[in-house]
Amino acid sequence: MDMDRRTFATSLLTGAAAAFATPTAMAQAVRAPQRATNVVLVHGLFADGSSWSNVIPLLQARGLNVTSVQNPLTTLDEAVAACRNELDRQDGPTVLAGHSFSGMIVTEAGVHPNVSALVYVAARAPGAGEDYAALAARFPAPPASAGIIYDGDWGRLSEQAFLRDFAGDVPPSKARVLFAVQQPFRKALLTGRTTQAAWRTKPSFYAVSTEDRTINPDLQRYMASRMKARTVELRSSHVSLISHPREVASLILDASGR
Repeated sequence: MDMDRRTFATSLLTGAAAAFATPTAMAQAVRAPQRATNVVLVHGLFADGSSWSNVIPLLQARGLNVTSVQNPLTTLDEAVAACRNELDRQDGPTVLAGHSFSGMIVTEAGVHPNVSALVYVAARAPGAGEDYAALAARFPAPPASAGIIYDGDWGRLSEQAFLRDFAGDVPPSKARVLFAVQQPFRKALLTGRTTQAAWRTKPSFYAVSTEDRTINPDLQRYMASRMKARTVELRSSHVSLISHPREVASLILDASGR
């Protein structure tokens, strides 16, 4: 009986450490991924498909077939449909990776039979039917939220917020280029809710950005812990796929079984 109590207590402490510790990398229990031949990448708000440009050649160099989806940023249903269209075109096991808001898309579209593993990069990871805004409200609001400006039904980040709160560890000259290709999003996009949570059944991986000013890092840790993702922590702004492409590519390669 004493041994059982000690074992139980140890498991509780281990779980708590995984949820709140902040090492460079935190290895958690995760189902072993199937060896994949393809990767489908999805961008989030304030960006377009080119935001993965630093990661793509690293994956291609390892023999993976890579596709970056152009997310319409209109409604969640339309964004998921665009992702599913690309997943339908894949021949064989496919890693589905999403940055930022596109974690919503990965969570919904990730149940596709071609998807062998999921990768979240500083991304939303709601449960089925969960109100993400209510979940995020349990944590301090990130500074970037105050930098969103609207033109009618369309929103975008101001240049100041983009440079400071979205891409804070990217050289300003490069960050301004990224700002120039920022795609506006429709307000209706933010009202969508996922109907499925692919992370409950697929091997999942998460890259936390510890210096993130767009999605609270502790919220990222909570979501990663909840899904029992294999997690790495990167000393990065929200755009680790741009400032830390090798680490992000390495996590995707892990998810591909390579």
